[in-house]
Amino acid sequence: MAMGNVGCSGGCSGKTDYPEWASEELKKKTEEHPCYTADGHKNARMHIPVAPKCNIQCNYCNRLYDCVNESRPGVTSGILTPEAAAKKYSIVKEKIENLKVVGIAGPGDALANFEETKKSIELIKEKDPDVIICLSTNGLMLPDYAEEIIALGINHVTVTLNSIDPKIGAKIYEFVNYKGKILRGEEGARVLQENQLKGIEYLTKNGVLCKINIVLVKGVNDHHIPEVVKKVRELGAFMTNIMPLIPAAGTVFENMPLVSKKELNELRNKCSITMKQMYHCQQCRADAIGQLTQDRSLEFRGTGEEKFEEKEERDLLVAVASKDRKLIDQHFGQVDRFHIYKYSKDGIEFMEEREIEKYCTGIESCDDKDSKIEKVIKTLGDCKMVLSVRIGYGPKQMLRSNNIYTYELYDTIEDGINTAFKKING
Repeated sequence: MAMGNVGCSGGCSGKTDYPEWASEELKKKTEEHPCYTADGHKNARMHIPVAPKCNIQCNYCNRLYDCVNESRPGVTSGILTPEAAAKKYSIVKEKIENLKVVGIAGPGDALANFEETKKSIELIKEKDPDVIICLSTNGLMLPDYAEEIIALGINHVTVTLNSIDPKIGAKIYEFVNYKGKILRGEEGARVLQENQLKGIEYLTKNGVLCKINIVLVKGVNDHHIPEVVKKVRELGAFMTNIMPLIPAAGTVFENMPLVSKKELNELRNKCSITMKQMYHCQQCRADAIGQLTQDRSLEFRGTGEEKFEEKEERDLLVAVASKDRKLIDQHFGQVDRFHIYKYSKDGIEFMEEREIEKYCTGIESCDDKDSKIEKVIKTLGDCKMVLSVRIGYGPKQMLRSNNIYTYELYDTIEDGINTAFKKING
């Protein structure tokens, strides 16, 4: 590594060496990037929410939509198609002259939606070849897409890596969906960890600056973080960003204790001896726009965002849990057939019935839940929404990670479908 410092006044500290291969152009881009150096705070960034699906379920994550008053990773007011993202970029660029960076940070995972991610990058770079593209990922699919990331000309990648010990990782991740197979506990954490480390090492050896985000969960991985920082330094990562857990309602960690600013900075200071640390992270929304300390996303809300009723070029299918095709009156886990309806500008129309194996019929038959939910997802894969009286947290998250919304209510079918779409569309 060649020795060289990045300006970090008030926002980052520690070893700030550039790798010896870093060009002057890359250094200049990095110094303009508001997340990679505090001296870039005067510049604006734009997060494009083109990646709704996620392939892991973290115990702290709840991806919400139309939550304009909440600012944290995973929150967005809508989803953009690649074409809409490029159009919105042009509009934002006209109004924000210091827009330097386009980031893809969800609301799911950029690599779990790689075709959308890739297309968005290509379209925006056609409009502005000089824009800095930044990609964020949980790293599960990095070994599969690292070469394409490099080919796209992406120089800055952020990987969220919370543990390098599967025992600790098993406490943080509910499940890992690796190429269609659901992995839980230490097995899932181990596969995720191995892919993260392999991907980081490959990227850093091939000209990509990697920032490592680490979510500090008090009592779970706080004691382990210095070890994580040391490991990613060995792999060539450029900096780490230790972030406090934001307890989100509806998650396993919703009642976990908060970390004080003093505790957070003490840990950052300790780790700054090992490598460069970020102190100015705002834990931004997936659709954030503007400078880090001045989010202007509300100003551009609705520009290009996909709303269900606007998709007139295709019909949307809804799976309903109903005993007699009159009421939404069944629990998701007790359904042996779903009633499929078409929702379009012309109204609501019954299409067909689809038989499935009950997700749970009793304690003895619940050992095979993973394979059952996979079958349900395959059966309902073309549906945009599932309506039922109740649905458990696990299947709800699995369906959402496959871009299928869920809604719980007891109502007539037609009124229930209309209510659900109005609710999600805000």
